[in-house]
Amino acid sequence: MDTILNVSKLCSGYGELPVLHDIDLHVKRGEIVSVVGANGAGKTTLLLTITGHLRAQSGQVLFDGQDVSAEPAHAAAARGLIMVPEGGRLFPFMTVLENLELGAYHQQARAQMKHNLDEVMSFFPILAERRQQLAGRLSGGERQMCAVARAMMGMPKLMMLDEPSLGLAPIMVDRVFELVKQLVATKGLTVLLVEQNVRNALQMCQRGYILEHGQLLKTGSGEDLLRDPDVQRSYMGL
Repeated sequence: MDTILNVSKLCSGYGELPVLHDIDLHVKRGEIVSVVGANGAGKTTLLLTITGHLRAQSGQVLFDGQDVSAEPAHAAAARGLIMVPEGGRLFPFMTVLENLELGAYHQQARAQMKHNLDEVMSFFPILAERRQQLAGRLSGGERQMCAVARAMMGMPKLMMLDEPSLGLAPIMVDRVFELVKQLVATKGLTVLLVEQNVRNALQMCQRGYILEHGQLLKTGSGEDLLRDPDVQRSYMGL
């Protein structure tokens, strides 16, 4: 598998407040890679910087062979680098269908909107049933599915998920994670996942990174990190 995302020596933060320090990570095409850590570790800042919502202070982000370090978020999305924000961030007073259509905002996605919409509706049948329902009336799990489906409408090469388990019941967490794995297996999707739910995130990924206080402490396969005594003690209460 070739590398679709390569982050090197990335430093980022907010004004005078540094958050990320010399981050090096990569994601290979077709992989699920998890970045896990406690609240405040810098996980969301990492995704915002990769996608161009936040300008890096130094370092480089290469996506699909191109340097996107200085590109705005809408340009990165048009390349297929698409983020599902924490909580999904749906438009609650718009219907499910309208939210999905908004995902196809760049030219290539708009040209294939009908085909992509049919695919998304077949993959998420609950959304097909609720297509005329206001998004604000969906359950937590349905909202997260709608947010993932909206991202799929943008034809992502790499989908980045920010805390998809947040606020969901355990049964819905399992369901959402299983759907993401199915998307990778059937659609050739690549996923970068950031999560506080360390066990679930490491169970589903090929490789993982442990982020603490803006620094990467460990990396390895999901299985190896799950067996790591430091990870078990610090993040799983074992």
